[in-house]
Amino acid sequence: MQEVSIYRWTARIVTSGVLAMLVTLGMGHTGALVAQQNVVQFASSADVEVTFTADIAPILQKNCQLCHQEGSIGPMPLMTYQDARRWSRRIKDMVVQREMPPYQYDTDTGIQDLKYDPRMSEEDIETIVEWVESGMAEGDPALMPPPIEWGDPTEFTLAERFGPPDVIVTSPPYDVPEIGQDRWWQPSVDSGITEPRCIRAIETKAVSIDGRSVTHHANTSFRGESGGGRLSEYALGKLGEIIPEGACRTAPANGQVSFDIHYWPNGIQVDGAQVKVAIWLYPEDYEGDYRQTLTLYGLQGGRGFDIAPHGTLMTQGFHTFRTPVRIDSWQPHGHTRLVASSIQILRANGRRETVGMVSNWSALWHHSHIFEDDVAPLLNVGDKLILTSWYDNTVNNRYNPDPDQWVSIGDRTADEMSHNWIGVTHLDEEGLEQIQADREERLILDGDRD
Repeated sequence: MQEVSIYRWTARIVTSGVLAMLVTLGMGHTGALVAQQNVVQFASSADVEVTFTADIAPILQKNCQLCHQEGSIGPMPLMTYQDARRWSRRIKDMVVQREMPPYQYDTDTGIQDLKYDPRMSEEDIETIVEWVESGMAEGDPALMPPPIEWGDPTEFTLAERFGPPDVIVTSPPYDVPEIGQDRWWQPSVDSGITEPRCIRAIETKAVSIDGRSVTHHANTSFRGESGGGRLSEYALGKLGEIIPEGACRTAPANGQVSFDIHYWPNGIQVDGAQVKVAIWLYPEDYEGDYRQTLTLYGLQGGRGFDIAPHGTLMTQGFHTFRTPVRIDSWQPHGHTRLVASSIQILRANGRRETVGMVSNWSALWHHSHIFEDDVAPLLNVGDKLILTSWYDNTVNNRYNPDPDQWVSIGDRTADEMSHNWIGVTHLDEEGLEQIQADREERLILDGDRD
């Protein structure tokens, strides 16, 4: 039965950990739909010995240990030389294939300047490859960097940038069974915000590590007499959202935060699962020049779709705007058959531009790719967004729980989805021209400094 297959698969993914699962399955990936990108190859250079203490330990601290430490979500610690040596071949494969750190966004296509970008540098990848291929030397213990005192993994990551949240809203407890069908929990909680305010950033987290593993997504919206609208969208692995200066996503006064939480029984019972949403606000006198929204943009090609057993599918969505806009962030969404996604712009003159591409998408890691302000794409009236998703229901897709099943659009984990969450600042002609002029001026100033 499909439900049994989905249950066994998701339990294996979440309870064993992403890296352990990939160790079991190997590094094969879909090749029928999208050519492999992001594969890095390096020539060996043994001029200087690469050692764990001097070279590898700092890389692990910067890129890996947040998750790969005792009590965190990584399936094994990577804190010591013995840890790294034991897993060295797998670490090399993971970073070369850009599976880890887990941020699926192609390095050679589209906009590369992102506000949050945990991708490992090519220099660090080359160092790991050289260390493994040269024999995994430990090095001088005196060169070992001091250990990092890691904080609580359930605390908010964006607090490092913005300080403590101004508001934290927590959902009421919900008991998630060990085995069963998908569950939806839709409570409402007072926001505690007494005056209309502009939001600066949002981050959503499960209250506990076990709760994180059973929370497929947690969408939130404002409701109240003074207005409403989307607050945020969270899916497994997502960091959060940052609203650019000059824009305003409004938190209404005396409203409620309505939760739409999709729980995902996967082999562990979680009693009292909760989700907490942190909200950072702009100062009280900040109003913002333009409205910013987070909206679901569909790619269904109509009302729905079916993916045949051992079949593939591509869906697209085409979207225009009544005013000029700036695309602030892009987040593909799907389930276990989605393998790749892209966002492009078709200009009114017929020219096509690629904004971003994810050619190794994984349902384990949903990311909102937040573009830096100076490069966030601008669309005028008449330009179109082209959103594309590719699906693989064959044995080539390592995340596919059952290639013998028909897969239709739907809300369950066993079903499939085809949409993108996109943050958009809604401009006017004057605002568009001002942003373009500011960018041109900065280019001139940067050129003079060079």
